[in-house]
Amino acid sequence: MMPAEKAETGNLKTLLSQIGAGLDEYLKFEHPDAMHPNNCWREFLDIPLPQQGVGIDQVTADLVNHIIPNGSPVPRPGFSSFITTGSTSASTLASTAASIASPQRYMHTAFNFLEELSLQWLAQMCGIGNMQGVYSSGGSVANLIALGGARQSAFERLGHDPAADGVNRSVRVYASEECHHTIQRSGGVLGIGRHAIKLIACDSKGRMRVDCLQNAIAEDKVAGVLPMAIVANAGTTNTGAIDPLLAMGEIATENSIWFHVDGAYGLPGILDEKISHLFHGLELADSVIVDPHKWLGSSVGVAATFVRDRQCLYRAFTQEPADYLEGSVEQTDKSAPVIGHSLDDFGIPYFDFGVELSAPCRGVVVWALIREIGVQGMRERVKRHNAMARHLAQCANDHANLEVLSEPTLSICCFRYISPDIEDLDRFNQRLHRRLVRENKYMPSTTRVRGSLTLRPCYVGARADLPQVDALLESVLRIGKDLEEGR
Repeated sequence: MMPAEKAETGNLKTLLSQIGAGLDEYLKFEHPDAMHPNNCWREFLDIPLPQQGVGIDQVTADLVNHIIPNGSPVPRPGFSSFITTGSTSASTLASTAASIASPQRYMHTAFNFLEELSLQWLAQMCGIGNMQGVYSSGGSVANLIALGGARQSAFERLGHDPAADGVNRSVRVYASEECHHTIQRSGGVLGIGRHAIKLIACDSKGRMRVDCLQNAIAEDKVAGVLPMAIVANAGTTNTGAIDPLLAMGEIATENSIWFHVDGAYGLPGILDEKISHLFHGLELADSVIVDPHKWLGSSVGVAATFVRDRQCLYRAFTQEPADYLEGSVEQTDKSAPVIGHSLDDFGIPYFDFGVELSAPCRGVVVWALIREIGVQGMRERVKRHNAMARHLAQCANDHANLEVLSEPTLSICCFRYISPDIEDLDRFNQRLHRRLVRENKYMPSTTRVRGSLTLRPCYVGARADLPQVDALLESVLRIGKDLEEGR
């Protein structure tokens, strides 16, 4: 009999084939939503803390029969709510391989090599091939790392080390009123304060107004506040708007201010020749972020921060040496080959370029995504999704009961149902949206554009294609008519 503490550590061929069969069944998308009244998974799973285990076969059966079928609707082809999406098979395979064969991203292994190679590929694909990067868990941390570099740079010019001694004066970060809320969070975490983030007004298309930015910088200089960073959006989460990158970058250069571009969602849009000109000015950036777990099809948990000078990140985030780490790994025998074993060196110290010490190998995932379909495949996906948003806008503009509130720049189109007989359009469209979601086929999110509630489909999933746009429009019109008639 196997001792009680012995967990299964092999037999993966059999176990993964069982899980794979369950996942393939899930990907048919024929199951009801997890909260459907007929589902009873909660009663099955909600048990007291097990004192005795049931073994790997039962765990596998539980996953296949009760957990996988009751997962998220996010991977569905008609799901267009979130800016993250379901992963592709290449991502799933690569992340599974890394979790077993290389649980940490450091040391001289093929996985560690792919961290750097994939960062180079990603940078080249997104038009920032002169930059160096580091992976993290998502846009929240990626923005934090970039602004940590900005803080370090701003204070070092004054002869001060904020990483060692903290901040010693008020600073300002300029971001548009459409910026992601993680920018304010970064201000709190970095010790400059959330109120250090000054939100700059946008024009009618959701782009930062450069004149307002210039006025804000001038006012802060008079007040003795140190300008630390200018944050531009390369695709806002709300509408996909792209700020005037070139004009903002030139202002940053003229005033010696760190220029950060948040391209977590929209940076791959540079691959679409119809709009690539909107990314002019990217070459002026000191830092840029992009999330492969958005448009590129990675499983959630993969983002990248790119900077001109990675040593700036080192000075901002380096940790003190730990005997149990460096002492165990670093090669000390000078007569031995420089690298004779994977444990002779950490490889590139990514843990000194951000906030994570323990971190999975994310590079192999990005490597697999790009290796599978290449830059051309990524380009075709981005162009397809952008075309879907434009098609939706054209159809909505042509219909008397639909109104576009924000013309698409990337793959987001904000529109709503309208009728002269509807008194409260916001409430009506909120009800329409909830009924749409309950049908469990076509699921956009809602947002507000210039104060008005709107439906907001965002097309980033690898499974999303043009038929979902037409089907969504048909559903919106059908439900809208039913609601108008009191059904």
